[in-house]
Amino acid sequence: MFQDIKLEQLRELQQKQKITLIDVRSPSEYKHSTIPGSINIPVFSDEERSEVGTLYKQDSVEAAKERGLEIMSTKLPAFIQSFKNLPGTKVVYCWRGGMRSKTAATVVDLIGIPVYRLEGGIRSYRQWVVDSLEGLNFQPKAFLLNGYTGTGKTILLKQLEQEGYPILELEGLANHRGSIFGQIGLEPNNQTTFDSLLMEDILQVNQSPYVLFEAESKRIGKVMLPEFLLKKKEEGVQIFVNMPVEERVLNILDEYQPWEYHEECIRAFRLIKKRIHTPIAKKIEEHLLAENYSNAIRLLLEYYYDPLYDHSRKEYAENKTITIDAKNAADAANKIKEVLASIYVG
Repeated sequence: MFQDIKLEQLRELQQKQKITLIDVRSPSEYKHSTIPGSINIPVFSDEERSEVGTLYKQDSVEAAKERGLEIMSTKLPAFIQSFKNLPGTKVVYCWRGGMRSKTAATVVDLIGIPVYRLEGGIRSYRQWVVDSLEGLNFQPKAFLLNGYTGTGKTILLKQLEQEGYPILELEGLANHRGSIFGQIGLEPNNQTTFDSLLMEDILQVNQSPYVLFEAESKRIGKVMLPEFLLKKKEEGVQIFVNMPVEERVLNILDEYQPWEYHEECIRAFRLIKKRIHTPIAKKIEEHLLAENYSNAIRLLLEYYYDPLYDHSRKEYAENKTITIDAKNAADAANKIKEVLASIYVG
């Protein structure tokens, strides 16, 4: 018989062995939010879930159970096969540890595959995330990457992370780049997903003496940053990266690939068009329409983003700033490492 496992037991188990988390809710529920790292093997499709739910509300619990078993019986072979080649210890969950996860765990256990069921389901995980973020004692000293648009701050953070430096890549967690063009080619995460991803990353860096993250505004796309990060931003040391505008244009072209999202770029630009001096705005739009993206980006930087940055930079205290001049992202990464090494020797 399968065993129920509490969330704290699950986290202890994850430190000792390979765990595969299986979210057995419907695809739309999984897409909305899940426990990071989970795979989706749904007991019901979205349509089937709606049908069973309607029977539960309008007919009876028994009618809903009977229809649910009928649906499940037709997909048992494929459902079980989905579990057979999964690595490690299997842990299934649904919304609150109810019938769907119980059904999944029962049928998988019956064919001899050991499985746990998460007690309280994803609801217990979500409550843990909310409580943890609200009461978090975030220890590391903050170093905030700052610089003009196109400096490649996300590129820098990813490179530093690959080399073992403790980072929080907030735009990646939000799946949004933070500007009016920020969601082009992306599907921004909602607050629930962002919080879950953030909490998992914080567990990895909270014992570090310092952490690097980008100097974001309070909102990134659809999500709001928690208060403790905003406080860390105010208290932290700003690392301002200066980089030639030509290199910044190349970084933006590489990251956004506007030729793949031509119409989206034009629509995004028109949302800010009125904020730019009319003759310049007209030139930018002409360049975009003609797919002269380098020229359009350069004008956007000079007449829109750089002035915004100059205004926001006045908020930061000079005694908490370190400015580095870099030729490109690789040069900037090396100089950031030099800064950290001078503070944290060894």
